[in-house]
Amino acid sequence: MGIFGKKEEPELAEVFDQRRPSNVDAMNQQHRKSISNRGLTGASALTVKQSIFPITLVTILFFLWGFAYGLLDVLNAKFQNSLGITAAKAGGLQGAYFGAYLIGPPTYSGWIVRKFGYRWTFIVGLCIYGVGALMFWPSAVYRSFGGFCGSLFIVGSGLSTLETSANPFIATCGPPRLSEFRLEISQSFQAIGSVMAPLLASRVFFKDTEPTDLSNVQWTYLGIAGFVFLLAIVFYFAPIPEVTDADMALQAEQCSGLTGYVDKPLKKQFKLFFGVVAQFCYVGAQVGVAAQFIKYSVESANISDAAASDRYAIGQGLFAIGRFAAAGLMMVVKPRWVLLVFMTGVMIFIAASMGAKGEGGVAMLSIVLFFESCVFPTIFTLSIRGLGRHTKRGSSWIVAAVSGGALFPSLTGLVADHKGYHIAMCVPLIGFFVAFAFPIYLNTVCAQELDGFRESKIGYHDEDGLAIGDIKHEERRASVVNAEKGISPVEKEVSY
Repeated sequence: MGIFGKKEEPELAEVFDQRRPSNVDAMNQQHRKSISNRGLTGASALTVKQSIFPITLVTILFFLWGFAYGLLDVLNAKFQNSLGITAAKAGGLQGAYFGAYLIGPPTYSGWIVRKFGYRWTFIVGLCIYGVGALMFWPSAVYRSFGGFCGSLFIVGSGLSTLETSANPFIATCGPPRLSEFRLEISQSFQAIGSVMAPLLASRVFFKDTEPTDLSNVQWTYLGIAGFVFLLAIVFYFAPIPEVTDADMALQAEQCSGLTGYVDKPLKKQFKLFFGVVAQFCYVGAQVGVAAQFIKYSVESANISDAAASDRYAIGQGLFAIGRFAAAGLMMVVKPRWVLLVFMTGVMIFIAASMGAKGEGGVAMLSIVLFFESCVFPTIFTLSIRGLGRHTKRGSSWIVAAVSGGALFPSLTGLVADHKGYHIAMCVPLIGFFVAFAFPIYLNTVCAQELDGFRESKIGYHDEDGLAIGDIKHEERRASVVNAEKGISPVEKEVSY
């Protein structure tokens, strides 16, 4: 049960048998030590102020790997043009990249985050990513398609490891009522990085190079590798609090009056399983749309590949704007409603894109990208709500669902080869339809639980300036109650 199972997860009884540290202890711990996932750290009641710096640091990581990921798309296209890789082989490249998500999070990535904590998972993920980037150098020198696939698999392994740690860290580091907002904002900066990278690549990095010239590609990959290794060193020294599964179990119990939370074994976490299926189908459909967007635009509007690439850049810009818009909405509207509205928009406009022709069809597909924006992070956070001591393992399963991106693009391309790109959008439509069932389920079956976490005040200050949910706050409340009852501190200790 070591690498797949629950060995590193705490039992509920041992959580409450421990001495409870405060949130100040969580911020003052010796930062580079790995911490037992079964132990309390005090991070279950971190305030907004305490969480700002670590959230900002990891958000910078989101931006930087979004930039690197966007740059990889351009570099991959250069590689494909140079080697004359066919569309079928290009589907194999996506299979190599997204296939890593199927393997890493449920096995070694998930084990690392439970065994050694978020910091070391960040560092390991960055190092794997850097090794993958370095591997592109010999692949470019020898113009090896197999080497290119292997390099993409290693890069995918690194990024999946980063996502296994970054997404749950952002979701759990701070007051629980702001979980969806935090992840939405962080992933918004990832979207900005993904938009900026192709623009800089085409206008700066590869402005005067021949389509078959791979010399700049080699040096760019080397630069990416050096950068992510440097970032790994930054994370080694950065003050990052560790949020353990024991902390999440305690937080879930503290919210139980509002949410109706009852500790259950992982096999009975049905919302998580539905979320994994929805995420798999959604990500697959999203990648399927993105992979065929340019070819769809050429077919629909009868424009050049360059003009279609510009339309895709606009679509990516709408995607980034959509994430910020969704984050703002989540401050005033329940996240489960936001997810339902955005998924409804996706369904409407992907169906419209199948029938619309000309620039209107391109516009429909661009609007699909806008409504796609909030879906991944919102499915993620709502799926792990109430997992308690299973939070890290459940999060790794949600990240593993990104492997849907290995299946849908190939199916979409297969239909496009025989029926055209408009009809091919029926494949993403099917994936979106399955994902659309999830917000309906959340808004009908899980509404009380999700709204309870949103109403929670854990991590906010009371009238005395103490963080609600923190041990110091509870000790203060107990002393006030005892004083009202006329029980002295000594008598209280004797009574126990």
